[in-house]
Amino acid sequence: MNDTTGLGDDVQLITLDVNGTSYEVITAPRRTLVDVLRHDLRLTGTHVGCEHGICGACTVLVDGLPVRACLMFAAQAEGARITTVESLADSGTGELSDLQRAFTTHHGLQCGFCTPGFLMLAQGFLAERPEASKEDIREVVAANLCRCTGYQTIVEAIDACATARRAQRAMGAEEDSCN
Repeated sequence: MNDTTGLGDDVQLITLDVNGTSYEVITAPRRTLVDVLRHDLRLTGTHVGCEHGICGACTVLVDGLPVRACLMFAAQAEGARITTVESLADSGTGELSDLQRAFTTHHGLQCGFCTPGFLMLAQGFLAERPEASKEDIREVVAANLCRCTGYQTIVEAIDACATARRAQRAMGAEEDSCN
């Protein structure tokens, strides 16, 4: 359970499925998903940027689709599968996912603040559109803001990952590698 100090009398118990783990959280009905993830569940990889749904730093997957966690109430996510950036790396070994390695190899990050949002946007997009072209990727990443990279390296990283995943599928390989 979490600390309910300062929540007032209007609280509710919700159950959230985050990264395959079920969490019970007592929260105010109008509390955002990003606040519950960061403050109650201590999953701080999801960043808070503009708090208006513009920047994309808070992007997570809800039932496999990219969602701005600052625009969604935590209670709205009950019953859905929530996936955060913490799920990308192997929890046992800490080994980065293929997408994270591609971002590293192609220098798709600089300060890193926007990176979790881009990773989750790309993860959801590539799951839905594995055959996406570089132009498709460029259009999708324009939905998130980055003040450091100029986007080209982010597009290159996602495209490299998509290309590697397609090649591995064609070969029947099971492990992804975007390097």
